[in-house]
Amino acid sequence: MQFAGFQLRNNLFVAPMAGVTDRPFRQLCKRMGAGLAVSEMVTSNALLYATNKTRRRTDHAGEVEPISVQIAGADPAMMAQAARFNADNGAQIIDINMGCPAKKVCNLAAGSALMRDEALVGRILEAVVKAVPDVPVTLKFRTGWDRANRNAPRIAQIAEASGIRAIAIHGRTRADLYMGEAEYDTIAAVKQQVRIPVIANGDIDSPRKARHVLAHTGADGLMIGRAAQGRPWIFREIEHFLATGSELPSPEVSEIHRVCRAHLADLYDFYGEEAGVRIARKHIGWYTKGIAGAHAFRQLMNQQPDVASQLAVVDAFFGKLGEHGDRLCDVEVADHADSQTLQELAA
Repeated sequence: MQFAGFQLRNNLFVAPMAGVTDRPFRQLCKRMGAGLAVSEMVTSNALLYATNKTRRRTDHAGEVEPISVQIAGADPAMMAQAARFNADNGAQIIDINMGCPAKKVCNLAAGSALMRDEALVGRILEAVVKAVPDVPVTLKFRTGWDRANRNAPRIAQIAEASGIRAIAIHGRTRADLYMGEAEYDTIAAVKQQVRIPVIANGDIDSPRKARHVLAHTGADGLMIGRAAQGRPWIFREIEHFLATGSELPSPEVSEIHRVCRAHLADLYDFYGEEAGVRIARKHIGWYTKGIAGAHAFRQLMNQQPDVASQLAVVDAFFGKLGEHGDRLCDVEVADHADSQTLQELAA
């Protein structure tokens, strides 16, 4: 796919997710078939540039290009400064966040709260585009502030007129948060009104759903967020299905174990042991979500204080799973992962 001046592997994007799409996760998703991964959002407050959190979020060492960095804020001048800062630090695409529904973001009049002020939206977009003339700027937003005010088509037109190169739309309003089902009619309406690429986002959790959303909206690409947590191979599954019409078999337990292990190693290396072990817990939980015995496993895993013990219980869990079948769909709902068994295996 041609996107913002770059040739991508495909039209599948990793959605920016705060606390999730760090460099290890972005790299993993790209290896598993994503065409582009957008970073978790970086504040536009220059006073926070020197914090460890911002330094990690702007660390792109060794990252597969193109590097897309999302910035968030409500002041045009500060957003312009943030765009320049990130472009100077390796960003090849600047993405603007107008989709985050979190209270701590919206209370600052940023994220999806900006959709209530279309004039301010225009000023921010124009300021950022002007600040980085050699770097393409993209925009992510929602269908509107609430269901009575679905103004995504107007925001999209403002974006195109401001020089935004592509837009991604989540099929919910800010008021919806992540509740209910995403709707795609608004995305389809936007696609009919603008000439820049439109990326559809929201509840795309399977290859067949991906094909349905593309057909319904006419979108140029798909953005996948929560469905990739603990399941980064969803990108290769969708890529294969869209290309061939056939579904790949579910991954083998041994591959899931291997992918999880490699992901953990990257997290430990990126964050250091103490923070790495803590951050790894949510990812391990996602890799094991829905598997019989996972609740007892997570309770035990969350008690592990260091890398060695965390890896030991992970290896024990997946080792026991492998005894019940090569693929997760073959694994019976037996008590194969109770905490006593895991403790014995990890000993």
